[in-house]
Amino acid sequence: MSPIPITIITGFLGSGKTTLLLNLIPQLLSQNPSYKLALVKNEFGDVAIDSQLASSSSISGVRELLNGCICCNLVGQLDTALEELRKTVKPDRIVIETSGSAFPATLAMEVNRLARDTKAYALDGVVTVIDVENWKGYEDTSYTAKIQAKYTDLIVLNKWEIAGERRLDECLDRVGDLEVQVATVKSDKGKVPVDLVFGVDGASARLLGVEGAEKHHHDHANGHEHAKSHQSEVEVLSITLMASSPSSKINNAKLTKLLESAPKDEVYRIKSVFASASPIPAPDSESEIAESERYILNWAFGRWTCTPLKGEENVSSGGEGVILRMTMILARFESKKWKKKIETLGFIELDGDENGSLVVENIN
Repeated sequence: MSPIPITIITGFLGSGKTTLLLNLIPQLLSQNPSYKLALVKNEFGDVAIDSQLASSSSISGVRELLNGCICCNLVGQLDTALEELRKTVKPDRIVIETSGSAFPATLAMEVNRLARDTKAYALDGVVTVIDVENWKGYEDTSYTAKIQAKYTDLIVLNKWEIAGERRLDECLDRVGDLEVQVATVKSDKGKVPVDLVFGVDGASARLLGVEGAEKHHHDHANGHEHAKSHQSEVEVLSITLMASSPSSKINNAKLTKLLESAPKDEVYRIKSVFASASPIPAPDSESEIAESERYILNWAFGRWTCTPLKGEENVSSGGEGVILRMTMILARFESKKWKKKIETLGFIELDGDENGSLVVENIN
């Protein structure tokens, strides 16, 4: 059998990686209704938010690698995840969607090693998504964001419509300062033609996996430098709200206050699955959200989406007595302050007079 092509999609927190992926699926199915796309998803924290979105969007199989970095302490699990998908799903393509902290060079090298050892895979390319609106902010502070933009085959410029042409030009200038020749494409509200993302000239990715990544991998594996430049760029809070009654719901007004007030220089992402009597639409949302018992919340840089969970996912996503599970991804040195805020300011409470049990943990 021909090797399964693998595409790596990377990008800093909130850049729009999952949105890009979800917009590729209907394009694939319109070309071939029987096309099978599988996903290996690496997420911060212990709540598989984006994976649940993907599972409800015609992706044939999903494997999650949670609360760790796919190019570091979770790299040993990649082989198992790929093998499970290959045997159970038999996909036409596998996408590896990394967390916002992953180094693409190291991951490309691992995929190429597996491809050589098993003959079952072929690295098709590395695609990096850049949030044009917020690139100037996190590019100044994040070594990882620069590495993701440098070691890639294609850069997708996302949210440029919001940022405007001037900010887009500034972003392109800063990417140019990295002194690399990388193809770029502007998305249309997170949508890019599928033929541009899949089937790219992955020469750079293959080089990263065989030659150029060797030195980078050595530097990346150095414990002190790794911690300094990589995982320590963010801090993560895991939040759980429990209730004695399975019919309890979250207080939407108080949760909305958190979403509206979180400063984007302190809070990078908020991801949650919660039980509610109604969805929490974003202020600029133009579409109606279907009613459900549980919803997926995905917040980045002051904007958010709220998506209903359906069928079995709706029932099983929370667990017995769990009304809300949330991951907050924060800037460095912010977790202690935000832990106290969540515990004392009443952002996460049950609707009505019922008192829930709130647990807030730093899981870095």
